[in-house]
Amino acid sequence: MEILASGGAPSVFAQMFGSGLIGLREGLETGIVVMILVAFVTRAGRRGALKWIWAGVAAAVAMVVVVFLVIHFGTSTMTPLAAELIAGVASLVAVAIVTFMVLWMSKAASHISSDLKDSMSDALLAGGASVMGLAFLAVGREGFETALLMVGYAESVSGGWWPLLGLLIGVVVAIVLTVLLYQGAIRLDFHRFFLYTGIFLIIVAAGILSYGVRALQTVGWLPGLNNIAFDISASYDQSSWYGTVLAGIFNFRPDPTVLQVVAWVLYVVVVLTIFLRANRRRPADRAPASTPADTSPETPATPDAGR
Repeated sequence: MEILASGGAPSVFAQMFGSGLIGLREGLETGIVVMILVAFVTRAGRRGALKWIWAGVAAAVAMVVVVFLVIHFGTSTMTPLAAELIAGVASLVAVAIVTFMVLWMSKAASHISSDLKDSMSDALLAGGASVMGLAFLAVGREGFETALLMVGYAESVSGGWWPLLGLLIGVVVAIVLTVLLYQGAIRLDFHRFFLYTGIFLIIVAAGILSYGVRALQTVGWLPGLNNIAFDISASYDQSSWYGTVLAGIFNFRPDPTVLQVVAWVLYVVVVLTIFLRANRRRPADRAPASTPADTSPETPATPDAGR
């Protein structure tokens, strides 16, 4: 794709940092879901169901990897315009799904834990296949969101395998944090973590939206490709450290079209305003979001503090 020439160290760092933070946030969300399920069956004395939970988790992870690889690397066999079209559409779909999930989770976080526990109670009565299916759907929903977001992000930075490597590093860090939280070894203010990473994801999604708009303009699906909002190419070095970092993380380019700028500004203003209002803490929420006791197997940590 056209956005960023890869190969320089800052470029690689930028691509891996952006995708790594995505992996950390989404991986921790997924880890919390798994932690709730594991803690529930452990507390209920049904450790035999753990193998079905892990089987569902493994199947969901495999599904996510396949989705990402098929969409992302499948475009390499297409003509440039066809690949640009697929990348543009995938970017817009990713933005739509991520926006829905970020805003929906801000409202639904307070009852996710109880919903999962109720579903697991029914699944335990139905048998191992139901437990596996519940784990697959719970993890797969988070993972599918991550896969689509990563498709849009990876296409926009043209990073080959680097964004995927960054994502995996972020996921590994999230797994370590989840284990430590489950064991009560660390505390984490979930409200702050998901608030700040949510803001970051909204800015990243805005860049992906801008990229998708440009891609669809390139193939003629949207007008205004030659209607440039501003051009600072003469004084802006895209190959510099700041140029590669801004392009790799936020998809910034020095010559955006008017439609790209309008889409970026409208998206950030509208979505960020809704997100911040939804995550405004009430007085009752100002207690520490997570303590070692909160994250024990008896009472696993959840994102109930609000996101």
